[in-house]
Formats: sequence, structure tokens, C-alpha cells
Amino acid sequence: MVVTKDSLIGDVLDHDVNTAQFFMEIGMHCLGCPHSRGESIEEACKVHGTDADALVKRINEFLASK
Repeated sequence: MVVTKDSLIGDVLDHDVNTAQFFMEIGMHCLGCPHSRGESIEEACKVHGTDADALVKRINEFLASK
């Protein structure tokens, strides 16, 4: 899986639940909320005031290392 800013958080978590750590680290503690699972990474980062590009990069690096 290649993650983009348009990727849905739920899809990323379904692919590898261990990616939750990266969302939690930037303050996205609502990962169990039905709304957050259907939200794109870019949308969530805007709400949380976080850089979506940096988050996507970290997640893709993590996934590639497996």
C-alpha cells in the first residue's frame, strides 16, 4: 500500500493497525470514531494543525520497512 494525503485513515489502519502510532503521536486520539475512519489524512491533519506531507512520509517509510 502506498499512502497519500487522500488515503482514508480507516483504509490505512485496516492495512496495518501498527500505523495507529503515527496518528496518535500527532494528537489524533479519536481513531476508533466512525467519522475519523472515513476521513482522509489531509482532512484530519487540517483539523489537528499537522503537516499531512510529513505524516504520509513517515507512514510510507514505516510500511516500506516491513
